[in-house]
Amino acid sequence: MPYFVAVYDVNQKRVGKMLKLFRRYLTWIQNSVFEGELTPAQFKSLQTEADQLMQEGDGVVFYQLRDERYMDRIALGKEKAEKSRFL
Repeated sequence: MPYFVAVYDVNQKRVGKMLKLFRRYLTWIQNSVFEGELTPAQFKSLQTEADQLMQEGDGVVFYQLRDERYMDRIALGKEKAEKSRFL
């Protein structure tokens, strides 16, 4: 399953809505940074929903990796969440 890193930069009025949306699909790593596996259908849904929330000046960037195994991840300091999406 493809692995994604996603970042967004949106107006402060929409930060809360974007946070809730992205947390439904991916693991929250830091402010406006998320990662995790998505099926093609989940990725399409996330893109569509994010696009509907966005307004002029907002931006979302997705980095797609073939698999988490091909990623070297180095984190310094404390992260916002554990590696799991489930509470």
